[in-house]
Amino acid sequence: MITVKYKKKDYITNINISGHALYDSFGKDIVCASVSSVVINTINIVSIIDSSIIEVDKSDGYVNIIINKYNDLTNKILLNLIDELKELTIKYKKNIRVEEDSHE
Repeated sequence: MITVKYKKKDYITNINISGHALYDSFGKDIVCASVSSVVINTINIVSIIDSSIIEVDKSDGYVNIIINKYNDLTNKILLNLIDELKELTIKYKKNIRVEEDSHE
């Protein structure tokens, strides 16, 4: 299962995505492909706006996005990412979970 945890105060401060969807075999997993696509697209858009806004740590099955600078446009883009990932949970609830991390 892919687990998405995000921290939010006034703005999104961190997004952590980990795990594998296990919907289908490697190369055929539409849930994994969807998550990868929306996450990479979001990272690229924010980086085009200002590459210092976020830090990204990634490896196989893991992406951590740390937000260094806050502004309304970036926050809207990151909220859209969360909304897109939540949409996937509607049909693929056995493969992806999205939750707000309330721990400090």
